[in-house]
Amino acid sequence: MSEIRSSEQLASAYEQYKGLLATRLGTVIDDDTRMILICGGTGCHASESEKIVKNFEDQIKKNNLEGKVFASISGCFGFCEQGPIIKIFPENVFYVQVKPEDVEDIFTQHILNGQKVTRLLYEDPILKEKKETSEDISFYKLQQRVALRNCGLINPEKIEEYIAASGYQAISKVLTEMTPQEVITEMIASGLRGRGGAGFSTGKKWEFASKYQNDEKFIICNADEGDPGAFMDRSIMEGDSHSVIEGMCIAGYAIGAQQGVVYIRAEYPLAVHRLEIAIEQARQMGLLGRNILGSDFDFDISIRLGAGAFVCGEETALIHSLQGLRGEPGTKPPFPAESGLWNKPTIVNNVETLANVPEIITRGAKWFSSIGTETSKGTKVFALAGKVNNVGLVEVPMGITLREIIFSIGGGIKGGAEFKSAQTGGPSGGCIPKQYLDTPIDYESLASIGSMMGSGGMIIMSENDCMVNIARFYMEFIVEESCGRCVPCRIGNKRMFEILTGITEGRGTLDDLNELRALSETIIDTSLCGLGQTAPNPVLSTMKYFMDEYEAHVIDKKCPAGVCQKLLIYEILSEKCIGCTSCARYCPVNCISGAVKQLHTIDQSKCIKCGACMTRCKFGAVVRN
Repeated sequence: MSEIRSSEQLASAYEQYKGLLATRLGTVIDDDTRMILICGGTGCHASESEKIVKNFEDQIKKNNLEGKVFASISGCFGFCEQGPIIKIFPENVFYVQVKPEDVEDIFTQHILNGQKVTRLLYEDPILKEKKETSEDISFYKLQQRVALRNCGLINPEKIEEYIAASGYQAISKVLTEMTPQEVITEMIASGLRGRGGAGFSTGKKWEFASKYQNDEKFIICNADEGDPGAFMDRSIMEGDSHSVIEGMCIAGYAIGAQQGVVYIRAEYPLAVHRLEIAIEQARQMGLLGRNILGSDFDFDISIRLGAGAFVCGEETALIHSLQGLRGEPGTKPPFPAESGLWNKPTIVNNVETLANVPEIITRGAKWFSSIGTETSKGTKVFALAGKVNNVGLVEVPMGITLREIIFSIGGGIKGGAEFKSAQTGGPSGGCIPKQYLDTPIDYESLASIGSMMGSGGMIIMSENDCMVNIARFYMEFIVEESCGRCVPCRIGNKRMFEILTGITEGRGTLDDLNELRALSETIIDTSLCGLGQTAPNPVLSTMKYFMDEYEAHVIDKKCPAGVCQKLLIYEILSEKCIGCTSCARYCPVNCISGAVKQLHTIDQSKCIKCGACMTRCKFGAVVRN
């Protein structure tokens, strides 16, 4: 790994290394050369993808194919529902749910004999057809990868492969061809908005910081991704840390900063590990440190581990944590762009935002702004989870509809159930009902229906989900994660959680519904930071669109979805009960009585609603109401 001290040397390195990707990109077709890429994201990593790599390496050695067949980890392919996934190039064959013991079959049949292993190909659940390549799979057809451009394409632990994919060309361009103001102007023109939540213009934020004169400035990468079900930033860090490093360097050049900090939660050990490798490799090559590419620009990056506090996703709370203080938000103004880390001008951008930056510089603002809508440019990465068939990581153009994401990419609702709601924007987002399935996904459209873009979590719910219980779940999360600094958030949200708990347990009243609305308005208007100001969104949106469920809980003392345990009633149907005694024998509290071959009954005063009786009954005699 030789040091690169000029843009000319970087160009030479690109020419030297680009052959590494030639087989994968289809630019060189060699019938004797094969590249086997194995997903190395957290999900596949947990399913023994490293052992799969090792087994392929053993097969390569056993068959004396070193230098002809290569096996390598990659970043996340996105289709997490089907992992572990491997791709074989140049054919681009896509195998799913691969186990270590499948490697010998793949190697013998595919690599040695040129025959596809049909049983490991993805099968379209509707057409019942096997699909050989990712391009044939509906999950990928509407996607457009920008931030995820290298995930699933390069080995994230080899800087040579990032360079081969045109990596560090953007920082070379800004150092040799652009002034800091020209970089900022380009970013403003691109229309890139922060992907961490509020959606503020990235270029304008940089412009604010550039105007403040100071001997020291900072670039902070917010990798403290804490939304339930969200794994966008983690996957980028695991699969393409160099794109974030390069984005931070460009931001540093634009505002005059020499130091960057990645604030990443310690709960992401694989992402931390690969980030550490990437930073060290960049330093060794001279792409971080002093006089980058022979210029007078100095920039280096350090890593700080967070303890997993959701509130530290708010930029001032994050800065306080970096300074060794309690992670709680500060008042604004002054904004961090004027007075942030150590009271110096500071820019805080999240992982996805920074990963877009090099591609914008390389391909131009006009290209990026041609994607998306008038006010929401580019693409957005979503973690698609919940009651959807194709759970995974997706990147789509802004303006795509919820329907397209859920049914075209996501493959519809699991078990053929009816779609009920999509919750976007994390714990502070709103729940979107089916009448808004054709709503475009952009900042303004989501806000207009009571939700938000947030960082990109998208939880899909079916007819089997209780919306009151969903609101209670998110409010419980908010209460746990509140820093407690301001009264509205500390006490108001706790009171809302208590009311919601009472409703789901059959103790709710109509007055409780009025109190929920009043508390929500007060918390929104008076909380100090974005966590408190948006915390009532799940409650308000579910009350707006699913008030019938609230009323059923309060008036009828029933949960229509059959989720809220204390509102369930288990009964035994006289026409179906044969007196087999199975339900009584497995009841943990002995609340079922009845003799053999006689009708059994349940003592409702003793029943704990565990459902064991219904599970054990083979005759459908036990019903839940």
